[in-house]
Amino acid sequence: MEHESDFLVIGSGVAGLLFAIKVADYGTVTIITKRNIAESNTANAQGGIATVLAKTDSFEAHIADTLASGDGICNVNVVEMVVRNAPERIQELIDLGVRFNRQKTESKDASDLHLDLCREGGHSHNRIVHADDLTGLAVEEALVDRVRRHPNITVFEDHITIDLITRSTRLQRGTIVTTHEDYCYGAYVLDRNTAGIHTFCARTIVLATGGAGKVYTYTSNPDIATGDGIAMAYRTGATVANLEFVQFHPTCLYHPAAKNFLISEAVRGDGAILVNAAGQRFMDQYSPLKELACRDVVARAIDAELKKRGDDSVFLDITHKDPDFVRTRFPNLYAKCLTFGIDMTKDLIPVVPAAHYMCGGVATDIYGRTNIQRLFAIGETACTGLHGANRLASNSLLEALVYAHNAADMAIEDHKNFTFETSPELPPWDDAGAIDSDEVIMVTHSWNAVRRLMWNYVGIVRSDKRLERAKRRIDMIQSEINEYYWDFKITPDLIELRNIATVAELIIRCAMHRKESRGLHYNIAYPKKNDQRWRKDTVLRRPFVS
Repeated sequence: MEHESDFLVIGSGVAGLLFAIKVADYGTVTIITKRNIAESNTANAQGGIATVLAKTDSFEAHIADTLASGDGICNVNVVEMVVRNAPERIQELIDLGVRFNRQKTESKDASDLHLDLCREGGHSHNRIVHADDLTGLAVEEALVDRVRRHPNITVFEDHITIDLITRSTRLQRGTIVTTHEDYCYGAYVLDRNTAGIHTFCARTIVLATGGAGKVYTYTSNPDIATGDGIAMAYRTGATVANLEFVQFHPTCLYHPAAKNFLISEAVRGDGAILVNAAGQRFMDQYSPLKELACRDVVARAIDAELKKRGDDSVFLDITHKDPDFVRTRFPNLYAKCLTFGIDMTKDLIPVVPAAHYMCGGVATDIYGRTNIQRLFAIGETACTGLHGANRLASNSLLEALVYAHNAADMAIEDHKNFTFETSPELPPWDDAGAIDSDEVIMVTHSWNAVRRLMWNYVGIVRSDKRLERAKRRIDMIQSEINEYYWDFKITPDLIELRNIATVAELIIRCAMHRKESRGLHYNIAYPKKNDQRWRKDTVLRRPFVS
């Protein structure tokens, strides 16, 4: 056993970092992150954090908006708990040094904090706390600074987790064998710089690896978003849920030199309209809320408009707003668009939908606990019941904050009571017989094949025929990956390929199971919602392997 600590956190977004900070005074903490500690989906979050602070707003209104967005699948108790916890979590971030935008002039509707509150799609009130248009980065930087200064926290950057270790783990060609209702003790981790594989052990293991946007060809997510936590948890025997609900952000910048650059929901919230290539506004044909409809509605509308006209993109138009307002409200977006020759104050912004957020994930309770004892999942990796069939804008960072807090409380209590069994002697990683690969093309080809088939067959609009085709192809690709995986030495690219293929399979299976259209899942064979049969979670669990 090479590395041992009280708490092991896999991932370095807002959920993982806040959890680490909260438990660090009660024991030693190890953070594993596969790139730089500050590289995460959190750092890319532009919009903000939803919270009720204005006197004209209410918890009941925020709860109602979340439930409406979730389209009948939200856990009402979870929604109420998260929404009512929001103001306290915002104050906590301010205490940690996050500088949110403040109101320039005090208004009768101002909260005691006098924070500037904006509005996004699906919200009935202005309730989005933000730090310009780089809210996630502001939060990430404050948390990273606190983590680096805490003596009880050790960070392993450029380390990528291969698989979790449970009480009954034994390495066997083709799989890691576990029993259900097992205990998690740690993880096998690859050092990207040395290619060495190490064993990490802890009393509490937390998956906070973020989302899985890279499963799709077009995504707003960074390259690290390969669904690692979801894939590892499923292989370990954890329950996953609702993975058919993949949120496609309606407005990703369409430009050959732009990679994964998102045009924030807040741009539409502050008055931008969507027009087609002919300059015609079209959202009024799809929703009475027009540009402020929920993301699934807007994404499908854009998809339909592109297919109807054969255009490559639609356009966001905010040129009717005061130029000084645009430059001040969206300084990062304005500057970034200028680098591509687009002046937001004068020019239309070409946009297309892109895979953005996973509403499903590893199933947890209100404390972030999975069905595997000692294993927690928080942040985008988890399916808590908050988002249901569609995430309400700016509820994601909020969920990460609340569940990091809840999970930390439970983990601290467990640690105080010393309720855990003595850890067994963990089996070291065994790659006997594996050789260095001379066929890297296999990894590259399979990576591209997975992402293309998911975009073409399991995207914004689905059908039974497309899903069946996707399932056949992903089965073949996984068979090839599995054979390759156990014959050759592990590499970061191979680990990520295995994970995106696993998550792709889970998304396909969940989508095939749901015989209706609800929220983010739209199947042309079942265009209507069926509450009588399908108002429930889609749950998957890996069969026990003896």
